[in-house]
Amino acid sequence: DDGGDPLLRVLDGKLRAILPNTSAVAYLSTVGVYGDHDGRWVDENANCRPVSRRSVLRLEAEKNWRTAASNAGIPLSILRLSGIYGPGRNAFVNLANGTAKRLVKPGQVFNRIHVADIAGALGHLLQIRADGVFNVTDDLPAPPQDVVLCAAQLMGVDPPQEQDFAAAQPSPIKRSFYGENKRVSNAKLKASGYSFA
Repeated sequence: DDGGDPLLRVLDGKLRAILPNTSAVAYLSTVGVYGDHDGRWVDENANCRPVSRRSVLRLEAEKNWRTAASNAGIPLSILRLSGIYGPGRNAFVNLANGTAKRLVKPGQVFNRIHVADIAGALGHLLQIRADGVFNVTDDLPAPPQDVVLCAAQLMGVDPPQEQDFAAAQPSPIKRSFYGENKRVSNAKLKASGYSFA
C-alpha cells in the first residue's frame, strides 16, 4: 500500500534480529514493474517504467526489500511473476462458468505462470540462496484471445466471439493490464537450474 510493504513495517529495520536463523528471503513481485515495452522482449535488466499505481508500489517495495536484506546480510530473491493461473483460475474455468472473453487488441500479448511453477521457483531460489531478480514466467507470450480459443478447442466447446478491446468498455483494472505490452524472458531463472513443471 502507500505505506509500503506491511511486513517491512513490522520488521522495522530489524530483519536479522527478528529472524536470526534466516538464510535467504524472497519477495514476490510482478512483471508489471517493467511497464509497457510495445511488445518487445524484456529481461531482468530492462528499464522499469511501471504504468499502474500498484506496480509503482511493487517496485518501491522491491527497493525496500533490497535495503532490508542488504542491511541484514541475507540474500534476497525477487520473483517477478506474470499472469497467474492454476486450479480454479484459468481459461477452462472461465469457459465453463461463462465469463471467458476474447478481447482483441492488435499486437497485445501476455505472459502467464502456473501456481505450481511459482511454488517450485520460490523453493528453488531459496534453496540455492539466490540473490537478485528473476522473472517467473512461461516460455510463450501469447495474445489473450488465443489462450481462450485453445482452451475451448481442448474442451470441445464453442469459443466466445472476438470483441474489439476498445469497443468492449473493459473495467479499469483490465484496461490497465492491456496498457502494458511486453514479452518477458525467463532465461535467467532457467540458467539458475530451475526446470519448469
